[in-house]
Amino acid sequence: MIGPSNTAKGIPEIGDYVARVSAPVSVVAPNSVKAALKQNPNIKKVAVFFAQNDAFSKSETEIFQQTIKEQGLELVTVQKFQTTDTDFQSQATNAINLKPDLVIISGLAADGGNLVRQLRELGYQGAIIGGNGLNTSNVFAVCKALCDGVLIAQAYSPEYTGEINKAFRQAYVDQYKKEPPQFSAQAFAAVQVYVESLKALDSMNKVSKIQLPELRTELNKQLLTGKYNTPLGEISFTPIGEVVQQDFYVAQIKMEKDGSQGKFTFLK
Repeated sequence: MIGPSNTAKGIPEIGDYVARVSAPVSVVAPNSVKAALKQNPNIKKVAVFFAQNDAFSKSETEIFQQTIKEQGLELVTVQKFQTTDTDFQSQATNAINLKPDLVIISGLAADGGNLVRQLRELGYQGAIIGGNGLNTSNVFAVCKALCDGVLIAQAYSPEYTGEINKAFRQAYVDQYKKEPPQFSAQAFAAVQVYVESLKALDSMNKVSKIQLPELRTELNKQLLTGKYNTPLGEISFTPIGEVVQQDFYVAQIKMEKDGSQGKFTFLK
């Protein structure tokens, strides 16, 4: 099994035949906090929000909170919500009253986008970081113009210059008339890794002649020992199936003034 977008802690440890091409949140998430500090070194106080009924958000917020401590910042409040919530007035007001310089949200597109919108409507003007659940253009329609400026860490950039990414990006744009998002690039990489591993194994010993139990074992060995040039950059795996990836990014949402359209702009 190859996880294309499974970033919570402990995924490869589930079993010997489980790997992932998606870098863990512990590697990706801290990059957005560092980017916010680069934009504003005066950030001191941080408010954290997370969806308590979503397993990934609970895992992700732990990483964010640890990063806050490691960066010497003050965690002034942790506010909980449900992914089904639409009214965040109470949590947002509680946080704003503590005058945070940075807000970090771990949730999904609908709830996270609504929370961003209500924070801005209530007068919060500081930096906002969205977690991986907000890493989708679906959030644009939720907070519209008020999405502008939100920072989100990325494991993929359409601007990566590798040849396979150029081809993937062009094919995606030709079909969908927009830039490929991280999740699509990771899904492509997962299929690519599987296909290349199968081809490499077949070149040594025809897979059509291998019994299924042996094939499963040999394919897993081949997959974990290979190196792959993917749209994510060059990746490989640890012996337990954790992805080893070199290139990471941070994007900032840029919205049209009327909120009708938006895009992820990658920071240098």
